[in-house]
Order: sequence, then C-alpha cells, then structure tokens
Amino acid sequence: MELKPINAIIYNQDKVDVKDVIAPPYDVITSAYQDELYKKSPYNIVRLILTKGDNRYEDAKNFFENWLSEGVLKRSEKPCIFYIIQKYTTDNGKKIERKGFIARNKIEKFESKKVLPHEFTMGGPKEDRLKLTKACEANFSQIFLVYNDPEKNIETKVAPKYLSQKPFMDVVDDNGVQNIVYLIDDEEDIKVFEKTLEDKAVLIADGHHRYETAMAYSEISNNPEAKYVMSYFTNADDENLIIFPTHRIITKFIEPYVLLEAVKKYFDIEEFTFNSMNKTKVKEQFLAAIEKSNEKVISMGLYMKNVNKFYLLKLKDGMADLVDASDVLKKLDLTVLHDLIITKELGYTKEEQMAQDGIKYIKQEFEAFDMIDLGKAEASFIMAYPKMKDIIDISSQGYRMPQKSTYFYPKLLSGVVINPLK
Repeated sequence: MELKPINAIIYNQDKVDVKDVIAPPYDVITSAYQDELYKKSPYNIVRLILTKGDNRYEDAKNFFENWLSEGVLKRSEKPCIFYIIQKYTTDNGKKIERKGFIARNKIEKFESKKVLPHEFTMGGPKEDRLKLTKACEANFSQIFLVYNDPEKNIETKVAPKYLSQKPFMDVVDDNGVQNIVYLIDDEEDIKVFEKTLEDKAVLIADGHHRYETAMAYSEISNNPEAKYVMSYFTNADDENLIIFPTHRIITKFIEPYVLLEAVKKYFDIEEFTFNSMNKTKVKEQFLAAIEKSNEKVISMGLYMKNVNKFYLLKLKDGMADLVDASDVLKKLDLTVLHDLIITKELGYTKEEQMAQDGIKYIKQEFEAFDMIDLGKAEASFIMAYPKMKDIIDISSQGYRMPQKSTYFYPKLLSGVVINPLK
C-alpha cells in the first residue's frame, strides 16, 4: 500500500467553531438530521457532502469555492497526516480509545489484493458520489481502512511525540464521541507512516461505495492527484478496534411457534424465561451467553413478539453443510441465518433481502429489542459481535460478506480535512 500525506484543505478555526461544521458520513444522515446540521452553521460540511435542492452537485461546488475564497477553508502550510483518537464509552460502561490516522493512499484495483472489500455495493450511491466528485474535484469524507501491525510502529514511535501537545482539533460529536486530532507534518514522522504501510494489504471496513467511486473517478481524470484517495487507517491489532453486529429484524407477520419450529430444524435452543421484574437482568445474561457460545459454535439470539422468553440458538453439528456458500462463508453466522432461515424457511427472496422488504437491518442493540416490545416487528435475531479474523479470511479469499454485516463504531467525522483532487 502506497501512502502519502495530504495537501490538506482545512477549516479556518479563527472563523468557525469546529463543533458547528462537522458531520458524520453522508449515508447515515437522515433528512431531519440534515436540517439540524444546516441550522448549526452556514459552513457545515453537510452542504458539501449532502446538499439540499435540485442542483445539489453544482450547489456543493459553489459552496466549496466560496468558502475557499472567503477564507473559511484554507490550505495547510505543508502536506500532513492527521492522527486521531476517538474516545467513547460502550453501553456496558467500557471506555474505548480508538486510534487511527487520515492520509492518502494510492487507488488499487481489487485484483491486486492490496485493498480487500468485504461487502457488496449498489449502483445508486456510487453514481451519486461520482457526480459530487466530478463537480467539486475533492474528497470530503474518508474511506475506513484496517491494516495489521502487531508491532504498533505508529502508536509507539510517532504518536507519543504529539500527545502532550495541543491538538489541532478536539471536538465532541453529536453521538458523544470525543475526537482528538493531531496534525503531523514532520517529514521524518511521515516516513514512519509510509514505511509501516508499504508492504501491507488493507481491508475496507466502511466506505465501499466511496472507494469504488474513487476507482471510477481515477480512470476518467487526467490529474495525478486523482490516483490517490483520502482514507482513515486503524490497526487491527489494537484492542480498541471494536466491530459491532447488525441485527436482523423480521417485520412480516409470522406466528412465533411457526418460526420456532423452523429454527429447531437447524439449531439447539436454550431458553431464558423472564418476567416484568427481572427482564433487564435476564437480557444481560442472554446477551453474555450469545457471545460465550459463539466462541465455540455459530450462535445467535432470537426474541419474538408476545413471548416472554429469549432463545439462544446454537447451530447443530453438520447443519453448516446445508448452507449454499463457500466453505469460508459457511463459518459466518449471518450466512447461516440468511441461507437456512431467512431464505429457505421464511421464503424471503434475495431481492426482498437487499431491499429490506419485510426484514430490517438494525445496528442498535436496544432498538432490536424495542421493536419487539413496541409491537413494530415479529422477531429479532440478535447477532454476536463479528470477528476481524473472519472478515479478513473472507475478503482475502475474494468473497464478500452478506449485506450490512458489520458496523464499525464510531463513525468518522466529515469536516476534519478535505483532500483536493486537482
């Protein structure tokens, strides 16, 4: 992987308050949240990454050019890399500090095996992002890439020099995540980043559509800057990199006993009965049991409407052989669930699953339970935390995981840095 610093465009913090101009990636911004971001500041990055109106791409270009001419955006004095620490507390009270950095990397075709995708993409988002890139000739958001470095060269050789200094940016986002950013422009320190990544392949954790857009743009642009794309890199060997699951919610009507009988064909079942007094405690025991069981055998949870039980599902011996997939994909809980239960037993077509017709993919664990309690869904399949090893094994063998398989949290901020492509 060829790495370079960024000839960065950054917000002029003498003219704007950073907390008013940052935003999450465009694909997690709802219409209501878009309105909130618009109200925060006339210079919020949302006006570039997700502009309102009929002439969205031309408007984004005009905003971008005007902010540069007004001095709201400015160019960094030297090419630089942005080292980021994201601090947050998990639902169970664990304090996390995920470390990473933003730089440019040379765009590689997937056939090179230098950049490994793990999810499928759709045409609509790529067309949208390509139009924006053509209009503005810049990367406004990062690709999320993961690399392996057990020696932790960057964390031990470079980062300590900067952690005692005043950060370039220190802002708490709307999810309560503290984002501390250090600007690194020392040429010798930058060489450590470049050297660490030069012999490594990287996995696309998030931003598959943006990466494939960058590939397409690099083929039509004559500018050498377009051969590189802005990415965020984090070390898979850092224990602070946590991958959250995406749960499967059945919204099309099905009788609980019918679903349970279908599940029993393939899974051994352990029941967790609860009442109104002990539900929270039993739910905690249930969630812990899913993780513990999944270390030994493919396991997941099931919670159904109007049933005062949680069900721990453990795949029976030999059932993975019934899954219509490659051997490496058969090791994945979502592959098993989609093939044996959602497709074969419940009869969902691939098109319905892709379109989330009668089935929803929910990132938030509490929401997967709440939808049942509120009567908005029939059943929730609670998934275990994905394993990085499984993702890398699948990707390195040229396969992709099911749609919405992983949730790398926290999301990366847009507005920390812009990468010009001209």
